Amino acid sequence: MGVSVEEFLRIVMRLPEVSQYESAGYSGFKVAGKGFGYLWEETETVGLKALVEEQLALVAERPEVFEVQFTAGRFGWVVVRLAGIEADELAEMVLEAWSLSAPKRLLTSV
Repeated sequence: MGVSVEEFLRIVMRLPEVSQYESAGYSGFKVAGKGFGYLWEETETVGLKALVEEQLALVAERPEVFEVQFTAGRFGWVVVRLAGIEADELAEMVLEAWSLSAPKRLLTSV
């Protein structure tokens, strides 16, 4: 079990129109100018956009893998420890995070 940083990058960069940017200590990911994810390579963790209900359910179910990052309106960002998640589950979470920010015209392309 566990996903490497390289695997995470392959998952996220497969999605349409994703752009990556670098900031102090992390990489960010956007679609159509809207953020949906972060990567902290040093700690091998990612932050992903989710609905608040999903954020709370993930953290309650597996606090050793997920933690609350922050909430903003109806969105609850989730920190994911890459060592504790399988690639297929992470890919599903990345797709969901991307879908929450992508324009409707892109949603039919995946």
